[in-house]
This record gives sequence, structure tokens and C-alpha cells, in this order.
Amino acid sequence: MDVMSAIQGRRSVRNYSTRGVEDDKLVKVLEAARLSPSASNNQGWKFIVVREEEIRKKLTKAAGGQEFVGQAPVVIVACGTNPERVMRCGQHRYTVDLSIAVSYMMLEAYEQGLGTCWIGHFDEGEVKKILCIPDKIRVVAITPLGYPAESPAPRPRKPLGEIICYEKYS
Repeated sequence: MDVMSAIQGRRSVRNYSTRGVEDDKLVKVLEAARLSPSASNNQGWKFIVVREEEIRKKLTKAAGGQEFVGQAPVVIVACGTNPERVMRCGQHRYTVDLSIAVSYMMLEAYEQGLGTCWIGHFDEGEVKKILCIPDKIRVVAITPLGYPAESPAPRPRKPLGEIICYEKYS
């Protein structure tokens, strides 16, 4: 599979089968995050892999009761370990770095036949409490990981002409 095929085919999955995720596939997904670029190659991240059912249930509650979060056999929680660092443009490095890393993970997951869904709707304080994450660490995203029990249709996308400008903003 090439990258564009993965980009075009990947969907947000909100229904997972009970089939477990093989260790070799999980490692490939995590390796994609490890190899992703980060500002100044800082790699200021930690990824918490949750397989235990009781912890997944607690994360479901912290994610506003979105049942599919805990339905997946694996949940990955992406954390920024250097939240104080800001790029010259004013953006916090950890949010950009983890957005790239989680996106890489999601594309590799699709390549492995696995589904994911970017979860940004969660109570960070509750997630930190559940997973014993130190106060200074920030939780950026959560994604369930597992075999899809659905094949979502593609979502509509704006045409390039509506989102691209050349030489200046117009």
C-alpha cells in the first residue's frame, strides 16, 4: 500500500470487533510514532498502551462515555512530556509533534488492517488520574486500536479550490 492509498482509505472507526491486536502489529503502529518528526527532534512524548479491560472502561467514562473507546482491545494515550516548549511561531511543540506522531500511527494502523479514531473529547484530569500521569505531562489525544467491525463510508471533503490559495491568503 502506498501512502496516498492509506490517506484515502483510512476512516474513523467507532465499532470494533473483539479480536485482539497482535503484538507485531502493535509494535509497527508504535514504531510509526517513534519515527515521526518532531520539533528539533526533541521527541517529547510518551505513549501509554492500555489493554486491561477495567482501565479501558475507565477511559471510556473519561472520554464522555464514548463506548467504542473501551470496546477496542487496545487504547493508546498520547502524552506530551515537554509542554512548556513553544515554537517561534507561537505554537506549543508538544501539540504539533503529537499530532504528527498520532497521524503516523493511524496510517500504519490502517496499513495493518486496524482501525483508529482520534479522540479529543476527554477529561484530561480524569485520564491523568486513571493512568497515573504526572501533573506536568499533557494528554493530547487518545485512540482506540483494533479490528474494525464496520466499514465507514468516506466523509465529504471540500474541493481543493476552497482550501488552497497561492502567494497570499485570499
